[in-house]
Amino acid sequence: MIDITLPDGAVKKVADGTTAIEVAQSISEGLARNVISASFNDETIETSTPLTENGKLTLYTWNDDKGKKAFWHSTSHVVAQALEELYPGIKLTIGPAIENGFYYDVDFGAHTISEKDFPQIEKRALEIARGKHDFMMREVSKKDALDYYQGQNNEYKVELIENLEDGDITFCDHSTFTDLCRGGHIPNTGFIKAIKILNVAGAYWRGDENNKQLTRVYGISFPKQKELTEYLELLEEAKKRDHRKLGKELELFTFSQKVGQGLPLWLPKGAALRERLEDFLKKAQKKAGYEMVVTPHIGQKELYVTSGHYEKYGEDSFQPIHTPKEDEEFLLKPMNCPHHCEIYNSSPFSYKDLPIRYAEFGTVYRYEQSGELHGLTRVRGFTQDDAHIFCTPDQLNQEFKNVIDLSLYVLGSLGFEDFTAQVSVRDLDKPEKYIGAVENWERAEKAIIDAADEKGLDYVVESGEAAFYGPKLDFMIKDALGRQWQLGTIQVDYNLPERFDLTYKGSDNELHRPVMIHRAPFGSMERFVALLLEHTGGNFPLWLIPVQAIVLPVSEKHEKYAEKVLNSLENHEIRALIDKRNETVGKKIREAELKKIPFMIVVGENEEKANTISVRRHGGEDLGSIGTSDFSDLVSTEINSTLKSF
Repeated sequence: MIDITLPDGAVKKVADGTTAIEVAQSISEGLARNVISASFNDETIETSTPLTENGKLTLYTWNDDKGKKAFWHSTSHVVAQALEELYPGIKLTIGPAIENGFYYDVDFGAHTISEKDFPQIEKRALEIARGKHDFMMREVSKKDALDYYQGQNNEYKVELIENLEDGDITFCDHSTFTDLCRGGHIPNTGFIKAIKILNVAGAYWRGDENNKQLTRVYGISFPKQKELTEYLELLEEAKKRDHRKLGKELELFTFSQKVGQGLPLWLPKGAALRERLEDFLKKAQKKAGYEMVVTPHIGQKELYVTSGHYEKYGEDSFQPIHTPKEDEEFLLKPMNCPHHCEIYNSSPFSYKDLPIRYAEFGTVYRYEQSGELHGLTRVRGFTQDDAHIFCTPDQLNQEFKNVIDLSLYVLGSLGFEDFTAQVSVRDLDKPEKYIGAVENWERAEKAIIDAADEKGLDYVVESGEAAFYGPKLDFMIKDALGRQWQLGTIQVDYNLPERFDLTYKGSDNELHRPVMIHRAPFGSMERFVALLLEHTGGNFPLWLIPVQAIVLPVSEKHEKYAEKVLNSLENHEIRALIDKRNETVGKKIREAELKKIPFMIVVGENEEKANTISVRRHGGEDLGSIGTSDFSDLVSTEINSTLKSF
């Protein structure tokens, strides 16, 4: 007999060789029907894998992320089989599960594939799935694995196998299909009830643009057709909310090939929106004791060598800038923190001066591959709402909690109410990924977890997600469509103070190292605006939106009164415009609706006589005729309900 420990701590005694699905059956038949994947001692296994030692078993259903991962990875095998049958001679490479669905990279050779082929692929894949074929893992020697794929002239799989150790190679079989695979599948293909091929795109083999370009086939699958239908409806809504589409319609930003890929140009309305976001955070930061600083867009290469950024990012960043002076090299700034360390170093501090809090809206530059660029969410130049706090170890806990308060204030003021926190710590199995002493990492990780506990945050701990210089707390928000995004980060860093030899004089008259907190509630202005656009569908909070009201004169003879109304609105600090075009009021209202303007103010003969305005809210609600001061009160009340003081 062996002891199997379940997630709730319960221990079941079972016979040596009992499978994961048999353990599920011993708990309840209902659970067993829903189990689609499992892990044993934190290693992914098949539900049919015999358990031969004491250990911790976790069973996954479709409702678990790891269950979905197994489901989608299994579907990638089924789709790959369908592709091989429909396009003889193709060469398969890799087919992992991703956040939503899966993809398979394929060398189609002489074949071509387009959207019109998707229904045929889906139909064949579903026919295979209905066969309820078991997914069966088997170990294969390196020689046999190489012989198999050399026989298929598949140089991609051969390359993968050549980099594997003999004894660590496994194949997965189902139906008539075999694939090189590490494992992690659902019990059989019959669980798959709905499949959708979403799109195809180019992808270089192993992500290297010097290699051959393959075709990446993206898809998704579900255990019920109803769930696929709901997902596709969500996709359609997401297309309407795409920040690139809305940004163009609302005249916020643009891109230019002449300026360069991934370098956004902010138009007047977008620049005004950014300015209000900055002013909002600056006001809160001032109350929280931050001081604004400004640093240059470049720095000497040695600055980033000292910080460790050059070692980690140098090869993948913009190339050094060479000056007329021999051997003098500068880099476009990839991070603001080294500059802030040098500002701290410009003056001596005692423990009485700490904490020191420097904040900056600093623009940084990172060379993202062109295929990874995506609107404002993945760019090459972006502005971080960066701040760095230098404090004593005794102050760390309170300072970290203060930053949590500021971050929650920012999220709440902008309508991000649904979120969890993620504590990102080291991967203990890969110490080479990180800089600094182990004891510093342990102290930093403990500080974050203690602060999160004391603030009562709902958080999860994720191993391997820390920055290379320190652990962090990330806020994972859910937008209006239920999608999860990382938004806002707080990091504890014992390493940069050491690398830059930062000190303060303690009460014992000796020099000590400060602890450094990195923090950015927005993350970057570009990505934050993109997510805010998609979350709100362009219907920004009233305090933030570029144009709060538009005045629509019924005819040319009412323009003078419209000007008077506009002046009154501006005196009440309401951002408004007049639409004087020779168009019908109906057309002007429709276009104002498309531009997401919150209030449409119609003025004609009746309004002019009564010295009032007729107000229509975005979405169609008629607020009737009121005075401009009453309208101002309405706007103020709405703003104050969402924008609280920090």
